[in-house]
Amino acid sequence: MDIHSFLVSPAESAGREGPHTRIVMSSRVRLARNLRGLPFPSWAKKPDRIKAYDLIRPAVEQGPDMADAYSTGMETLSVLDKNILVERHLISREHAARSAGSGLVLNRLETLCVMINEEDHIRMQALRPGLQLKEAWQAIDAFDTELEGKLDYAFSNRLGYLTACPTNLGTAIRVSAMLHLPGLVLAEQINQIVQAVNKLGLAVRGLYGEGTEALGNVFQVSNQMTLGDTELDIVERMNKVLAQIIEHEENARDLLLERKPKAVFNHIGRAYGILANAHSISSKETMNLLSLMRLGADLGLFPDLKRGLVDELFMVTQPAHLQLSFEEKLTAEERDLRRADMLRLRLQDVSRPAVEPPRKPGRSKSKPGSN
Repeated sequence: MDIHSFLVSPAESAGREGPHTRIVMSSRVRLARNLRGLPFPSWAKKPDRIKAYDLIRPAVEQGPDMADAYSTGMETLSVLDKNILVERHLISREHAARSAGSGLVLNRLETLCVMINEEDHIRMQALRPGLQLKEAWQAIDAFDTELEGKLDYAFSNRLGYLTACPTNLGTAIRVSAMLHLPGLVLAEQINQIVQAVNKLGLAVRGLYGEGTEALGNVFQVSNQMTLGDTELDIVERMNKVLAQIIEHEENARDLLLERKPKAVFNHIGRAYGILANAHSISSKETMNLLSLMRLGADLGLFPDLKRGLVDELFMVTQPAHLQLSFEEKLTAEERDLRRADMLRLRLQDVSRPAVEPPRKPGRSKSKPGSN
């Protein structure tokens, strides 16, 4: 089956919402596992990688929620296919570089994804919209328990699950959330928040993880250490930290509207003007301006703009998704032209932002982290 006919449409993917989705775009819980008696993928020779792959793939395909899953070896995917999956945060950039002996199994709803022979033999992740860390953990825990009954994991009574990177030892869990934080960026408070989060033993990264830029004011927050705490302890700690970040972002937005409303409206109005009228625009500029339009939608400045459209444009204006719409190979300059054409078309029915200060938007009544 072709990967593009399997994936849900960008509009459907962007339309999924969860608790605190204004700020928390998605939640992810990932587990790393390795097979006993086989070298880690980075050290393994091709026969060992293929042996591990042949053991893991059928076991994963038979797991919970994997009926009618998409399952393939990485060598069958084109560069464009892999880049599409990276842009959707379904595989890592490192896994996109893999070929024979590595693979992917993805369920129909795109809520469960397993990378085979990435840095570890198995990297499984559960994804949920909004702030749903506990739900993501429960889903991946059930899947892991089923898989552990079929495969012999490398495990130490002293060190826990053995992994390629020492920082993953123990539970080998990575709990993360993707956050949209334009208020903190505009208020010039983001560096303080990042430093405070780092002191708590958490990592703050860019849109595509380690070593990437926070395009569109989107940041990934995740735990760094996995040894010495239970999985639920880590999930609960993350929920508490995210609750504080959500509160800081809401307060930053409120304070900006109270003290510098014209500056906020100017940023958002200029973003709309460029996106709706440009004839050439880069991916980076598009992401940063769409972030401001998303903020404008949250603040009620665009009565006829749904947040889902902005989130869809976040996705479809990325280089690989944009290339997917055209048969001929586009140069970077041609992508900038086509991207601008798409934005003008998709935003033509969106009215210019309101000039009157909006009423203060009501916050969610549920407490951050409670579901």
